[in-house]
Amino acid sequence: MIAVDVKRVERDIYRVAEFGSRENERGIYRQGFTEADWQARQWLLGYFTEHGLKAHIDGAGNVCGRFGAGDTPAVVIASHLDSVPAGGIFDGVLGVVGALECIRIIREQNIKLESPLEIIATSEEEGRFGGMFGAQALTGNLTLDWIEQARDPKGEYLKDAMANCGLDYHEALRAMRPPASMKAFIELHIEQGPVLESVAKTIGVVEGISGVFKWLVKLIGKADHAGTAPMDLRSDAFMGLADFAHEIKRIIAEDGTDKSRLTIGRVELRPGYAHTVPGEVDFTLVGRDVSEEVMRALADSCRKALSAIARSHRLMFEYTEMSWLSPNVMSPEVMNVIEAQAKKLDYSYQIMPSGAGHDAQFFAEVTPSGMIFIPSVGGVSHAPDEWSNWPDVEKGCNVLLHSMIELAGRA
Repeated sequence: MIAVDVKRVERDIYRVAEFGSRENERGIYRQGFTEADWQARQWLLGYFTEHGLKAHIDGAGNVCGRFGAGDTPAVVIASHLDSVPAGGIFDGVLGVVGALECIRIIREQNIKLESPLEIIATSEEEGRFGGMFGAQALTGNLTLDWIEQARDPKGEYLKDAMANCGLDYHEALRAMRPPASMKAFIELHIEQGPVLESVAKTIGVVEGISGVFKWLVKLIGKADHAGTAPMDLRSDAFMGLADFAHEIKRIIAEDGTDKSRLTIGRVELRPGYAHTVPGEVDFTLVGRDVSEEVMRALADSCRKALSAIARSHRLMFEYTEMSWLSPNVMSPEVMNVIEAQAKKLDYSYQIMPSGAGHDAQFFAEVTPSGMIFIPSVGGVSHAPDEWSNWPDVEKGCNVLLHSMIELAGRA
């Protein structure tokens, strides 16, 4: 039975990790549309060409490599290249280089397929600017107004970051693929959670993907002298944030489910001086659930709680919704293909949801889609010690290989 060469996958993962690694700092810094991200994309473009793929970078910064002749609908295999700050080496990258290894095996074994295959390394999946930009562009989920208004938490606009990479943001709207051009979509990814490891399963067959909303929240009070301002007369923005943080468990208990998540991930205090009462706090709030109805209930509860807390501390409350990504279910047909390959290869597997957002949730709107998970050691991801064991990587790639062949069909 044909199988991938995991040593080549390992080599390629470490090669991509060179883009965005920093001396004397742990983790990978390859955020979307930064210099490191763009260097990685240019390298991948050449690497695709070197391995016989017809390759290009589209107007949204997606790196696309097509294998197979003709304009017939392709089986699309995609994941992302960008990372979070201080991220790990596997997140996203595994799905891209794993797919390339599968095509190498198909070429070397001279396997003839009915349908073309296309690997896409999507751009800006990690949400630096509030969405999953590359996948949104490919599936027609962008508007000109959103692109022009999108900015990261530090205030840099998406359109300016794209210009720094030589991209005209208007061209992102031309990256949309007609649904009829895609036969199916599949993505290999690390789980980024502890479930597969805890149940001692090798493969996760994803049945659905959690939705995500992201807010930029601002609580505005009054900066004051830390020694002379009486405690009962302060408008302390940080105290508002602290009170809200303590409300999160209650909000989930009352309006969420066991799949709900609310996270304050980034906080900035102003003026940020030890002897000054904070007059302003800016923070991110990210909510997740597999039900859009629950997501809306969580968002409403967060709004109400922040409004009440702001009044009690004499603060102003403002927020901007950077993105709202709806949950989505995977195609039963593609799930069945993945499950059948895991059985054929005699790998243990589990059907499971994804708590993290992925490119697949956008592709699921336009073509039959599925995802393959492999275990994450300790459930750790988005951190320097993110790790997946190479035997699990090999098995995930083998399931991907046989699923790609099954979806494309042997000629």
